[in-house]
Amino acid sequence: MTFAINIVANFFLRLKPLSLATRLFFSHLLVAIVTVSFLVIVGKAASPILFARRLEAIEAKGFDFQDVRSEVVEGFDSAWHSSTLWSVIVGTTAAGVLSLWVARRITKPMIKIERVIQQFARGKLSQRLPPNDIPELNRLSTSFNHMASSLEGVEQHRRELIGDLTHELRTPLTIIYGYLEGITATHIEATPEVYERLMKETKRLQRLVNDLQELSKAEAGYLTIHLAPINLYPLLSALVERFAAQILEDLTIRLECPPTLPLVLADLDRLEQVLVNLLGNAVSYTEAGSIALKVWQTGKRVWLEVRDTGVGIAPEDLPHVFERFWRSERAIARQSRGSGIGLAISRHLVELQGGKIEVESELGKGSTFRFSLVVADLS
Repeated sequence: MTFAINIVANFFLRLKPLSLATRLFFSHLLVAIVTVSFLVIVGKAASPILFARRLEAIEAKGFDFQDVRSEVVEGFDSAWHSSTLWSVIVGTTAAGVLSLWVARRITKPMIKIERVIQQFARGKLSQRLPPNDIPELNRLSTSFNHMASSLEGVEQHRRELIGDLTHELRTPLTIIYGYLEGITATHIEATPEVYERLMKETKRLQRLVNDLQELSKAEAGYLTIHLAPINLYPLLSALVERFAAQILEDLTIRLECPPTLPLVLADLDRLEQVLVNLLGNAVSYTEAGSIALKVWQTGKRVWLEVRDTGVGIAPEDLPHVFERFWRSERAIARQSRGSGIGLAISRHLVELQGGKIEVESELGKGSTFRFSLVVADLS
């Protein structure tokens, strides 16, 4: 037995340069040969003894094989050798054919996998692996297809980001370049108003770059969040007073907050950033009416809601409001100076603080943005 194992081990070591199909073929064939060899050896050793015992049992019943015993034994040996020879030939042939079929059956889908991966490596990210009836290869195909879909989505987002970023940077850069070219050619007088316009567009560029950096950190999970128990009322009242001083007479802003609220687990600066963005959007898209900042508790969560009576959002636009660089047609028509990144950043900031953000809106009647925060556990 040890000798046979050594033969098999040495055989597989010599198969290293060969393909997987060849290895599978020879491995199955070798197993069949070893099995048949042991069968022949055991049969050769045991069959004469068993046959002799059978003859003795027959003679004990009154039959006499003394005169023909040697001929009977020789006939048995001849028949046994012939049948064994044909069994070995037929069995080895069948084992070889079966080994070849199994090897091709296993390697054929692997060849397809190799071709698809090569196409994928060349940049054809739409390539997918077909399902397979071999469970292990089918799981491999499924995992690869999930990875391919993810990478294709990342590549699509990258292209969209570059396109959106190019579009957002083009306008302020064109304005700045136009003014500077006019000043250099003395077509435009360098008045304080011109410098103020240049400063405004420069700040717009700076704000866009800062927002992009914030969004990149948030999406990558590198944005630092310092969670701590926070009393919401001082922050909310200060924000309402700040925005009340900026709005026109036709617009009012109010705080709807119960006298007692539990502490919430949040980052004070990031929470203020979210609220400033939501309130700023409400002010920008509400010319007349009211803006309400409402707070209430539900179980282990505190909800904050910014509700306005502004222009609202169309139903088909609602699924896109938290996408980066997305702006509705109304925002574009109003020549909004927003970068289209604020709500995307707000969503990530809320999620990093353990909450979730939602939006409801009706065109022409206003919008409602609400998000939740976890109640701080002080026990």
